[in-house]
Amino acid sequence: MFHPGYRPRRMRRDNFSRRLMRENTVTTDDLIYPLFIHDGEGRIPVASMPGVERLSIEELLKVAGECVALGIPVIDLFPVIDPARKSLDGAEAWNPDGLAQRAVRALKAAYPQLGVMTDVALDPYTTHGQDGIIDDTGYVLNDITVDALVKQAVSHADAGADIISPSDMMDGRIGAIRQALDAAGHTNVRIMAYSAKYASAFYGPFRDAVGSAGNLGKADKKTYQMDPANSDEAMREIALDLDEGADMVMVKPGTPYLDIVRRVKAEFGVPTFAYQVSGEYSMLKAAAANGWLDEKACVMETMLGFKRAGADGVLTYFAPQIARWLKEG
Repeated sequence: MFHPGYRPRRMRRDNFSRRLMRENTVTTDDLIYPLFIHDGEGRIPVASMPGVERLSIEELLKVAGECVALGIPVIDLFPVIDPARKSLDGAEAWNPDGLAQRAVRALKAAYPQLGVMTDVALDPYTTHGQDGIIDDTGYVLNDITVDALVKQAVSHADAGADIISPSDMMDGRIGAIRQALDAAGHTNVRIMAYSAKYASAFYGPFRDAVGSAGNLGKADKKTYQMDPANSDEAMREIALDLDEGADMVMVKPGTPYLDIVRRVKAEFGVPTFAYQVSGEYSMLKAAAANGWLDEKACVMETMLGFKRAGADGVLTYFAPQIARWLKEG
C-alpha cells in the first residue's frame, strides 16, 4: 500500500515538473575535451576510437575554434611523438620546441580565451612506454622521474599552458611541480592532479592513439598506478596531492569508479574531475554503431552519472557531440 498523501509519480507526470525537481544537469561548462596531436600533416583516424583523430597543429587550431564556438571551456593535449625522438629518459618531453610546446603557443595565440591543459608524463616520449625513467629491471624510478616531470611541466607553462595535469602517479611530484612553477613565475598556472589513477584495463585504445602500446608491449603499470580493488588508498593519495598544492583532483577511469568520485567530493569538497577514458568511449561507440544502444541517450546518462556522483567536470572524447546535443535542446 502506498501512503495516500504522497504519490511520487505526481512530480514525474509532466516534463515541466520533472525539470523543476531535477537535481543534476549537464552543461558545456562541465566538459574538457582530450585531443591527440601529431607532428605530421592533416588528420589520422584512431582505429580503436571511432571519430577520434590525431591532429596536426593546423588541424588542432580548427578544432579549437569549434570548441570556442560550442562553449567548451578547456581542451587537454596528448602528443604523439615520432619514434626517432623517443629515448630512455624521455628528454623530448621538455624540449621548448617540442610538439606539445609548439601546440600550446599556437593555441594561446589564436584563442587566448580557451583553457589549455597539458598532460605531464613521460610515456609518449620513452622507448619503453612507461611513464617514467626505468632501472635495469624495468622498474620506474620515482625521484629521477619527478625531476624530469618538473622540467616538462615548467616547459609547458613557459609555452603558455593554463593547467598542468600530471598523470604519472609518482610520489611527491605535485609538490615538486608546484614549487618549480612558482619559482619560474607561474604562480597562476593551475594543477589538476591525476590523484586516483588506477591500473585499469580500459586504457587500451588511448595507448594506440598516443603510440605507446607497441613500446609498452606486455609490460604493465601496476607498480605506480593504483590497484582497482582499493578505495581508501585513493583518499590517502588525494590528501597528499592537495597538501602538496594541487588545485583540482581527478579520478581515472570514470564510470567504473563513481564510488571514488563520490568519496572524494564528500570527504574533501575540492574541485573534482573524472576522466571518461578511451575504453569507455570505444565501448559506447561500438554498441551504438551496432544499433545496440542509443548513443545520445546513453552518453548523456553517463554524464549525469558523473555529475550525480559529485564530479565538477568530465574529460570526455564525446565533448563536442555533447555540446552540440545541448545546443539542440
